[in-house]
Amino acid sequence: MFPFRILNQEQIQDLLDMRTTIGLVEKAYKLKAEEDASLFPMVFHEFEPGKADMDIKSGELTGANIFGLKLVSWFGDNPSKSLPAVVGTVLVLDSRTGAPLGIMSGEHITMMRTGAAGSIGAKYLARKDSENLLLVGSGHLGAFQIIATLMNMENIKKVTVYNALSFDQANEFCKSIKDKLLGLLAPYKSQDKEFYDQMLKRIDIVFEATQDIQQATEQADIIITATPSRAPMIKKEWVKPGTHISCVGADMEGKQEIDENLFADTRVFVDDIGQAISVGETEIPYKKGIITEDQIKAEIGNVILNRENGRVSNKDITIFDSTGISLQDLITANYLLEKAAEKEVGLLTKL
Repeated sequence: MFPFRILNQEQIQDLLDMRTTIGLVEKAYKLKAEEDASLFPMVFHEFEPGKADMDIKSGELTGANIFGLKLVSWFGDNPSKSLPAVVGTVLVLDSRTGAPLGIMSGEHITMMRTGAAGSIGAKYLARKDSENLLLVGSGHLGAFQIIATLMNMENIKKVTVYNALSFDQANEFCKSIKDKLLGLLAPYKSQDKEFYDQMLKRIDIVFEATQDIQQATEQADIIITATPSRAPMIKKEWVKPGTHISCVGADMEGKQEIDENLFADTRVFVDDIGQAISVGETEIPYKKGIITEDQIKAEIGNVILNRENGRVSNKDITIFDSTGISLQDLITANYLLEKAAEKEVGLLTKL
């Protein structure tokens, strides 16, 4: 009989804050670089092409004594049944015994760790004096990308938002974004008032929707792409020297957000080389021969550990291909299980 904890999304939202998540994701990257963590092969299956599928990302963090998986399913008809189209579940097990430790909703963890990852790319690869952030995509993930980036980049003065399908949606996003950011900052109001007040100043900036992606790209110091696009929206000739791009949308074969030709003359970094060239933003340029595996400068964990140089010049264009790796979910889920045990949150049962 094994003690086993179950956490729902509401409990996860109460236990997890973005600053902690950024630290956890950085730790996952470092453990991978130190060979104290590894990924298992991805599993993907289509139940009905274009209508329903699922994927499993799994791995082991020997440095944290856990292994496990995240299973994400997409059933396109679910909204007509008043159900979410995407459902995620994270399972954590003890790598010393094989005993299951807990299971939990994966949606909020995914949003938090993906936002953290995009911002970590900016933290280690963007110019420190970057002022203009361009967010490509105005979906649910957008607020998480923005708050994490503002935590890591203290000089941002303007956030421009582009939605390739709807300017109105981008505009509505900008009108409501400060309330969403305040919601994500709420845990600090009582726990760390100094940090909360600091972040209130950082979110007191300009948020502006645009229909002109070329002009927005030409003005951007940092670009974060967070869409399900299968066609490039950012052209190579628009990107000015010194720009950093974090690509977080491409996580499946065929997805693409930026011009593949950008990879020819940039410093490219990834979360995992194997995943990046098979399902990430790097996939298309790799398959077209624009970039080879040897031309990928490093996995981001080696930059965090100062084993590899990130940006070496203010004129460098840098790309971080964040495909999303299971280690991010697992280390975050393990933290949540520890916090839940401490606060006696969730359903504790035995298997």
